[in-house]
Amino acid sequence: MIVSAVVAIAENNAIGKDNQLLWHLPADLKHFKQITSGHTIIMGRKTYDSIGKPLPNRRNIVITRTAGLLIPGVEVTGNIEDALALCANEDEVFIIGGAEIYKTTLAVTDRIYLTRVHENYEADAFFPEIDFNEWEETSVEKHLPDEKNRVAYTFSTLLRK
Repeated sequence: MIVSAVVAIAENNAIGKDNQLLWHLPADLKHFKQITSGHTIIMGRKTYDSIGKPLPNRRNIVITRTAGLLIPGVEVTGNIEDALALCANEDEVFIIGGAEIYKTTLAVTDRIYLTRVHENYEADAFFPEIDFNEWEETSVEKHLPDEKNRVAYTFSTLLRK
């Protein structure tokens, strides 16, 4: 099984504030949907709360410390090990946040689908530092701002060396 992280990060590694995204990039949302549709996504409870519902056409797994939490349409586990065990027979699973889940799973992540938002943002949630000596960038797609996406951004795929 390939464990992949899907994340959009600012130049200062910011990913969120007050349990919300920091920017509105329709192209990134479309990119996220294309990558994850038809697959399992694993997220923390705060990320689930910010989304507010299970994402369609995906198996949704939420990790929480709240024992006995039931969420309709979602599988709930208490830790990342149990979440990954539920996916043992899958080709690829996607870690979609938040900061604590990324931090906990980065050591077992095989691939990162990275959207780099080319600005700095004030935030309270950050993606862990990526040691680029451990990763090989296999694709890069740069985008300038346009009428729908007000900031420059780059889609990259990183594979663990």
